[in-house]
Amino acid sequence: MNKAEMKEIISEAKFEKGLKWSDIAKAAGLSTEYTCSACLGMNHLDKQQADIVAELLGLGDEVSMALQSFPHKTWNQAIPTDPVIYRWYEIVGVYGETIKELIHEKFGDGIMSAIDFTMEIDKQEDPKGDRVVATLNGKFLPYKSW
Repeated sequence: MNKAEMKEIISEAKFEKGLKWSDIAKAAGLSTEYTCSACLGMNHLDKQQADIVAELLGLGDEVSMALQSFPHKTWNQAIPTDPVIYRWYEIVGVYGETIKELIHEKFGDGIMSAIDFTMEIDKQEDPKGDRVVATLNGKFLPYKSW
């Protein structure tokens, strides 16, 4: 089973069982964000966690094995068309250079790791309209001279 097939099967089982990503993550003992990413095929789970997720969803060993396989991280579209994803693309397009400048100003020449990284997506209630709170937390990796 490949990651695309796994993603489809997991999504269907999650819907049929009425589960939330947070329910699946809690069972696996991982963050909601990482668990969701693994179930969508962009990360992997260790055997114990993969077995727990597959069992919770009523799925077999093939799904557990697919969850354990290392992903090939690719994107099919140059510009995403889903509105939620496009807005992130737009944020980077408008503020990317600002983010880069401020990281360099505060840390020096380097990048934020997407490997030593955590992410949290939260909801902040607001009478003028609820707010999305996204926290990206990555280790700073300085470029080295040689």
